[in-house]
Amino acid sequence: MGLLDGKVAIVTGAGRGIGREEAIQLAKNGAKVVVNDVGASLHGGEGDITPAQEVVDTIIAAGGEAVVNGDDISTWAGGKGVIEQAIDTYGSMDILVNNAGILRDKMSFNMEESDWDDVIRVHLKGHFTTSQHAAVYWRGRAKAGEAVTGRIINTSSEAGLFGSAGQANYAAAKGGIVSLTWVLARELERFGVTVNAIAPRARTRMTETVFTEMAKGEEGFDKFDPSHIAQLICFLASPEAHDVSGQVFVVFGGDIWAMSGFRPVGELHRDAAWTPEELIAAKGDLFKTHDSGIAPFAFF
Repeated sequence: MGLLDGKVAIVTGAGRGIGREEAIQLAKNGAKVVVNDVGASLHGGEGDITPAQEVVDTIIAAGGEAVVNGDDISTWAGGKGVIEQAIDTYGSMDILVNNAGILRDKMSFNMEESDWDDVIRVHLKGHFTTSQHAAVYWRGRAKAGEAVTGRIINTSSEAGLFGSAGQANYAAAKGGIVSLTWVLARELERFGVTVNAIAPRARTRMTETVFTEMAKGEEGFDKFDPSHIAQLICFLASPEAHDVSGQVFVVFGGDIWAMSGFRPVGELHRDAAWTPEELIAAKGDLFKTHDSGIAPFAFF
């Protein structure tokens, strides 16, 4: 018996990297998987569906069930199409892993409009199109009196949590995905759906120039191997994670951090508005326990 026997999962951007490992691991745990990928280049250029087919072939060769989907999830029709294919092929849809993305890294003063629009469209809109159509499906089932155990697992980034120079478009999209996760978790809870996000560190096409051969520990344990990320995905997709929702996890090798949302770090209170001059005088109180400058990119 697999942890996800009888479940139907969709993984977007599953032809390579983290998405590939997520699709394979979901299948190993018993899920039937729709492997979505348009096969685009790292920067969003013309694609080749072959990587997605190779993932499907790998899953089938191991005794699992999977099909290819080539819809562009950055479009409304594409987001609907991948949900409909899962339902038409396997009769239901239980798990949605939003992973697809591209990079157009530039400093803000060098960025062009298309760099901004394309990254926001693929990452942020691409997360919403699939989630919206999945939400419609699950809401309809719940209103019909059926038991729903839906799962949405989004892919953010530490760039979206802390800000990353040279990635205004990417960081804004990834920060938006965190907020989207919280909204969907609140909206869909009543229908039996959990929504969480991960911020993974792993060696992929997006990070291979950064994470090359780093972090290989004793006995060759590679902390940047993307297969480690898939284990957390399977946990969040499982029935045992029914009480985990609206959470954001940084995951890196064998390390997992559950992150908190925005919380006050300094306060000023009185029954009157503050003038600029009074705020200048009170600045030390407002930032008594918190640095007033931009924090380091990561703190662990």
